[in-house]
Amino acid sequence: MLTCRLYRESRLEKDLDPDCVPQILAEDQGVVWLDLVDPDGAELTRLQERFGFHALSIEDVRHRGQRPKVDTFDAQDYSYLVMYALSGSPHDLVKHEIHAFASSRFLVTVRYSPTFDLARVQKRWELHAEMTRHGGGFLLYVLLDEVVDGYLDMVERFEDASEDIESRVFEVEPDRGVQEDIFHLKKQLLAFRRGVSPLRDVLDLLQEGLGLVSDPLRPYFRDVADHVIRTLEFVDNVRELLTVALEAHLSRVGNRLNEVAKRVTSWAAIILIPTLIA
Repeated sequence: MLTCRLYRESRLEKDLDPDCVPQILAEDQGVVWLDLVDPDGAELTRLQERFGFHALSIEDVRHRGQRPKVDTFDAQDYSYLVMYALSGSPHDLVKHEIHAFASSRFLVTVRYSPTFDLARVQKRWELHAEMTRHGGGFLLYVLLDEVVDGYLDMVERFEDASEDIESRVFEVEPDRGVQEDIFHLKKQLLAFRRGVSPLRDVLDLLQEGLGLVSDPLRPYFRDVADHVIRTLEFVDNVRELLTVALEAHLSRVGNRLNEVAKRVTSWAAIILIPTLIA
C-alpha cells in the first residue's frame, strides 16, 4: 500500500503520483509525504531511485528489528530514523515498527505490520497546514509527538497494572499467581523501556543535524524530548514499585511458612508426651 501527498503553500494540495516526486523535488517548493506499508524489495528499490537514498539506509529498512536510531546522510541531505510506536496492554505489548526518511523537502515513512495508524498524524498535519512551510521537520515532529504520546498512555496502563499487583500482594489470603505476574510485568516493562530510551539521543541528534529542525521548530522537538524523559522516569518508578511488591510478597510467604512451621512444632510437642507414655 502506497500513499503520496503534496503540501504546498501551507496547505494540502493533492494526492501525488509517486513517479512525479523527482520532478517536484527538483522544481517545486512544496513538501512531499510518501508512505509505504509492508513494502517488498521492488518497492524499496523504486523508493531509492525516486529520492536518491543511500544504499545503507535502504538496507536497514529491508532488515527489520533495528534498534531505534537516527543516521544523518550529509551528501544526500536527509536523516534516517527507526522508531517503535507501542500499544496494547501491559501484559501483551504490541510494537509498531516505523522507518522514516526526513529532510526539509520531504518525509517518507515505511511501516510494517502491525501498522501504526497515521490517521491522527494526518489530521494534525491538515489542521496546522501553515506549519508545513517549515518543511519535513514539522511533519516529522507531529509523527514523533503522536508516537511519544502513545508512550505516556502505555505508562498509565503500567501504573494501573502495578497498583493491581500491589493490592493482590496484600490480600488476606496469598495469591499464588501474583509472583509470576510480577515477573511477566517486569519483563514487559523492560521491553517497553528498550523501545523508548534510545529516542532521547535521537531527538538530541536531530536538533544538531542538517537544519531539518529549524529554529521555530526547536521548542516543539524539545517538548517531545521532555515527554520522553518523563516517560522514562515513570517507567523507573513503576519498576521500583514492582520490585518492592515482589519483596513484600516473598516476605509474606516467608512469614506464613514460619507460622506453619511453628504450629507443626507445637503440635509435635503436644503429641510427643502421650507417645512417650504409650
